[in-house]
Order: sequence, then structure tokens, then C-alpha cells
Amino acid sequence: MSGDLYDNTTLTSRTQREDPVAASALARFPIGLMVDPVFGTSEAGVAMTVNIPSVGYRFGNNPVVDSAVLVLPYSTQFYGDSTAKYDFAVKQLTVDMSLETSYLSSKEWFKNTSDVLGTNLDHQQRPTTSFKVTNIVTGKPDTAATVAPQLRIRLNPTMIQNRIVKLDTNVYARNDLFTSKFNGLYVNVTRATGVGAMAFFNFDQITDVNNGAKLQIYYRKDGTSPLTFDTVSVIFPIDKTTSPVSAYVKHTYTADINTQLNDPSATQYPKTYIQGLTGLRNKIGFDFSEFKTLTAGSKVSVNKAELVIDLSPEDDVYFKPAPRLRLYRYDAAGLVTNLPDNDRAVTGVTAGDPRALPAQELFGGYFDSVNRRYIFSITAYVQDLIDGKKQDYGTFIAPTPSTEFTLSPWAASAERSILLAPVKNAPAGTKRMKLNIFYTKVR
Repeated sequence: MSGDLYDNTTLTSRTQREDPVAASALARFPIGLMVDPVFGTSEAGVAMTVNIPSVGYRFGNNPVVDSAVLVLPYSTQFYGDSTAKYDFAVKQLTVDMSLETSYLSSKEWFKNTSDVLGTNLDHQQRPTTSFKVTNIVTGKPDTAATVAPQLRIRLNPTMIQNRIVKLDTNVYARNDLFTSKFNGLYVNVTRATGVGAMAFFNFDQITDVNNGAKLQIYYRKDGTSPLTFDTVSVIFPIDKTTSPVSAYVKHTYTADINTQLNDPSATQYPKTYIQGLTGLRNKIGFDFSEFKTLTAGSKVSVNKAELVIDLSPEDDVYFKPAPRLRLYRYDAAGLVTNLPDNDRAVTGVTAGDPRALPAQELFGGYFDSVNRRYIFSITAYVQDLIDGKKQDYGTFIAPTPSTEFTLSPWAASAERSILLAPVKNAPAGTKRMKLNIFYTKVR
């Protein structure tokens, strides 16, 4: 890299809470319980609307429920201990989700809900293992099928008989009539052995109802001939694209983290913390006064600027560092926006910044497991801050899913990282957060 290198910019790093966010349009939804020895306890559950099988569905004559199961397909990402045992619980909601106006990640859908419809106790999760199920085909032999990895929770057949099958047939004329009577379900983990984990589930009906999230009811009804009966399987689909599905997330932090969160001073702690699931972020501050003194007021061209974020050497068997971070800023209105280096044009949406790097991979933020660090390329942003073309209203780093770069906090990934703080006038080789500026004086 041509030009001089300056790596002693005054930086600050502060641990902050993320604000609750809308949790109804996630790429994947969290259900789990984690007890992280460094961060504390995190819990997440999902509230979901259950939809009718079809308009005008009829159960037939004298239907009797044999069994019912809630099926939740696993999505990508699993964070924690898959060998542990977990207790899952299914409760019925007391509200019609379709009539709600808020789906924030902090909304306690299960509040005032102690009505347990089913459990799966002492369950070891296998989020990447397919298995076989038996499909019931009315009037034909049952068939075996291999299904994608999924969580299956058996529900109380008597409760399903009384709350779904015995409903007036008029409620099946429209989906909203049904959801006003059967308010949907809430699923969470009530116990986990060891440190636990956070699993993620898919609520998109990508192909057909057989492969998606669903409440499946197996029942008997009178057959077409006297003194006979038919065995029937019916699917009540659960699909975020047609009816509300929303995540709930809660974090209870350790004393060390709470000390930082509750400290109103400008103390720079030697380690700071970031966490997914709308948990923690770092606010980064830049002070270029010493750099401007060094360059004696000359105009400089920033050839390259890199924000280097080294991690604490401590590690955990189950809670590995986040594989990817996001870096973003506030504008003058306090709105979340991209740094110019990551502000690529989107046809019909935004003109972007002509200096933006052509790919997110070049912007950076990916975990370097060899050097235990993250690097962001922020040349245009640093140039604008030095020239006074942009004001730093707040610059932030936080985890983002490895598959998606998100500007806003998201409840679709659970990873965390422990960051080393900036250190002024540090000896060569010191692990820290720093800004490398490669520059040339132009006058």
C-alpha cells in the first residue's frame, strides 16, 4: 500500500443494548434457551398463527382425534450444544395475532398463558438429520417418507378435539373466522441441560404444506359403509407469508456486562461485547484531531482505511465468535444507514455511493479464525470524516447472520463475540481495536 501508515487514531468502544425490532418477517425464527457463562441467559420463543386447511373444510361425521403433532422444520444456523437435552412446551395464545399492531421482539406473547397443549421433554435436537415418517392416505395403504430435519411436538388430542374439531363449521368459511376462535400457538424451551442452545426454524411454505410448519391432526370419522371408519390426516399450515408469526427474545446479562450497560461515564473497558438476537452492539467513536495535527493541516488522500477488530483470547466450546459482523451508522435524522463503502446502488431503490466497494466481501466483517479478528474496509467513510463532509452521529458494530448483511438488529442469528478495546500508543503487535489509515499528503 502506497503512502504513510497511521494506526494511532483515538477510538472509543462502548457496549450498548440493541433496541427491540420487528420480529415477524425474519428469515428464520429462534426457539431456545442458552446459559452463556460470559454473557448470561438468553431465551427465545415463537408465536404463530394456525391456518385452516382449506375454505369450507369439513371433518366428516363423528370425527375423533387420535393424535396431533406440531411440526416445525429446522432452518439454517444452530448455536450452542446440540448434545444437550431440551424440554419444549406448546401453549395456546390468548390473542388473535392477526389483530395485533406490534410484533416487536420484546412482546411477551405467552403472558397470561399457562394453557399447555403439548410438550416434548428431554429431547436431543438433530437440526441436520432427516428421518422417516408415516403418511396416512385415506382409502389407501399408508406410505413412508423421508422428511427434512424437524422438531415434532405431540399435542393433547382431547384439547385439539375440543378446540378445533368441535368448532362450529361456519368458522371454516374464512381463515380470519377460524383464527378468532383458535388464537394460535406459542412454542418455547422451558429447560435445557448444560449451556443449552438456540435453534432456528423455517416458517415459509416454500413448496407445499407437507414440507412446511404445520399442525397435523390424525383422526377417525365414519366411513362410507355402515359400521366402518376412515383414518384421516389433515394439515393446518403455519406460514409467515399469509398470517403473523413473531419471535420473542429476552436477555438476562451477567454482572460484568450490566456494569458496562449501566455506566453513564465515558469509561473505556478493556473488553466490550456484541451479541445477536437483538442483544448487544458496540458504539464506535473516532477522533482525528491528533491525525490532523500530524499532517499539519494538509489535505490528505486516504488510500485505504481499515477498522481492525481483535478478539479476546478467551473462547468457549459451544459459543464460538460470530462468523460475521455488520458495520453501520446513523444519519443526521438518527436513521440507520450504510457507510458509503457499503452503499451500493440498488436499481429503483437507491443511487448509492459511487465509491462503494463492488461486493460485501470486499467491505469485510468476516471472522478471520487464524488471526482472531475482523477487518472492515472503510476508506470512503474515513475520508469523509477527516474532510468534514460527514459527521459521526454514531457508528456501530454488531453480529449479522453469516448469510445476510442486515442494517438493523435482527433476531435471526444468536452468535456473540468479545472484543478487545482500542489502546492508544500501543507497542507493536498489541492486540486491540485500531484504525489503519494509509494516506498521502496532496498539498
